[in-house]
Amino acid sequence: MMSSQFRETTKHQLVPLFLTVVVAGFLIFLLYLEIHFLNLFTPTAITSTVQIRDILVGLTIYLKTSVDFALFIGNLMTKYAGSKNRIAMELGTAGGNALGTILILVIWDLFKDIKPLLAVMILLAALILLKIAQDSLEHISDKNEELNTAIAMISQQITKALSPVNNFFHIFIRHIIPNFSMKPKKDLTLWGLFALSFTIPFILGLDDFAGYVPLFNIIHVFGFAIGVILGHMFLNIFLFVSPKTTIGVVKNPTISFLGSIALIGLSLWGFFEVYKILFIN
Repeated sequence: MMSSQFRETTKHQLVPLFLTVVVAGFLIFLLYLEIHFLNLFTPTAITSTVQIRDILVGLTIYLKTSVDFALFIGNLMTKYAGSKNRIAMELGTAGGNALGTILILVIWDLFKDIKPLLAVMILLAALILLKIAQDSLEHISDKNEELNTAIAMISQQITKALSPVNNFFHIFIRHIIPNFSMKPKKDLTLWGLFALSFTIPFILGLDDFAGYVPLFNIIHVFGFAIGVILGHMFLNIFLFVSPKTTIGVVKNPTISFLGSIALIGLSLWGFFEVYKILFIN
């Protein structure tokens, strides 16, 4: 009896985990096809070269900016248990995140050879990064007891400095970073759960990937995008195995602080890239 229950439990755990890996592989293949399709229509081809460095950059940055997603999917997993619901959430979140990534890649590919449009896109990306950085710093306030006083004070001062800037530019990016509820809705059907699981990661995928456009001048986009998809895969696996532990790690205040500093640095770099495109090149 115990052996039968163990096998059944193991089956319910392994099937969604295996599906997570298969879906990630399929989405990477779609990304590869997209790049070759785009290269048919644009003068400057996107390289399909894959380097470990590019993958690690994409994976690391995705995991850093995944706090909202981890909270969202963790709440869904708590409310909607069971392997069927888990599979619906996996397919929805993976598809939503990948589609957001694919759309931004299409837009970037169309704009990258038109300097004024590329400058506008990088400017919006830099503003998105500032907003993500502020949101990340605000997560720190939930666990101030884990921070030393110096880091807590620095975080508060940076948040105060970013707030008026983000409020001023909110009129330009409010349609790019829409407001949405991260609370699970009640009594969703299997298809309703799939749709909700798709929508939130799609929005987050658009925002996060758009924010890293300035990086595309020094890394290979394909490898970076693979890293984003793999980051989503690993986060999904960790969330399924241990939601509470995973959420605790991604919300770690020290990690949020260091990551926010990196995001601000990328944003400033983006502003400098806009200056070079418009006034130097």
